[in-house]
Amino acid sequence: MELISILILLCYGTLLIALVIGFDSVSIFEEKSQPPTTKFSIIIPFRNEKDNLNNLLKSLVLLNYHKNYFEILMVNDQSTDNSVELIQLFKTQHPNLPIVILENNRKTISPKKDAIKTAIDKAQFEWIISTDADCTVPKNWLNTFNTFILINKPKLIAAPVTYKVSNSFLDQFQLFDFLSLQASTIGGFGLKKPFLCNGANLCYEKSVFNEINGFKDNDKIASGDDIFLLEKIHKKYPKKVHFLKSKEALVYTKPEPSITSLISQRVRWASKTTSVNNSFTKLVGVIVMAMNFLWAAAIVLLVLNLISWHYLFTIITAKFILDFILLQRIFHFYKHRLHFHRFLLNSCCYPFFSMFVIFLSLKKGYRWKNRSFKK
Repeated sequence: MELISILILLCYGTLLIALVIGFDSVSIFEEKSQPPTTKFSIIIPFRNEKDNLNNLLKSLVLLNYHKNYFEILMVNDQSTDNSVELIQLFKTQHPNLPIVILENNRKTISPKKDAIKTAIDKAQFEWIISTDADCTVPKNWLNTFNTFILINKPKLIAAPVTYKVSNSFLDQFQLFDFLSLQASTIGGFGLKKPFLCNGANLCYEKSVFNEINGFKDNDKIASGDDIFLLEKIHKKYPKKVHFLKSKEALVYTKPEPSITSLISQRVRWASKTTSVNNSFTKLVGVIVMAMNFLWAAAIVLLVLNLISWHYLFTIITAKFILDFILLQRIFHFYKHRLHFHRFLLNSCCYPFFSMFVIFLSLKKGYRWKNRSFKK
């Protein structure tokens, strides 16, 4: 047991240190804004988002970019509320905002991939940029992407996402969890081994999407529109995928409102991991899972008097230190306060939460937005 624990700790420590180095190697993008040149098709799938659309639309109105250089393609995925009517009303109130409402052309078991493909087929412009209906975008969002594209000539750009949270335990727990994923995302790009991105802030060329046949070979998996796209484009153009590390491009989204919806979301995220082809992604997943299992198992073994306090203290302290080094970087970049007592509490809860999600993800399916999906 001690030998296995040492091996897991060494692997986890090596991984976290590598991600810290990767995170630090991605420079903050602070270039002076360039005149609008790039034309964007903004794609936003939605389903029953009447409570969120108003904030999103208000942020889109404030975009500091020439209205002739972007369009907004909003794809209705069988909404049963008044989401469509709300968007139509907003269009009449802001006639200069180039919004088009499309109906999702369902062809696969993945509604979101179908929605994105539906919009890309209708898109006028070369650069696709996606976000979600429960997000808000910054006013210099398109300006920052435009400048980054002109300087770096990329094929795909992943960009930062964070939560707007309250002080509740559930919100804070999700913030810590989500920002750990964001830190790992940036770290992976810095290591030239990108393995995560977020479809709430993702930009790529329409021609490249068509060149790699879009979501072909992944359309039997309901989730993963962002990860699989990253994987395919990185394989084709390994030096042309970048992370836009800029607060001017930071998109805000909402945490899940309940523990039930949070578990459903994380199970949905976990369900796609077995279909990922990237060996580095799988290695990271195995190491993180092993560390969380070791942490949780050590607590149980201590209760059963099968290990000593010294043994448990060593495991916990090592994980705390490694996690804190990475998290403090992402909290600082996103301008969130890293409260040490919250860090300790969330760190104690997370391994058990993670193991529970993994257990549920082994089942044949899950529910999301009142629909059932198979893995």
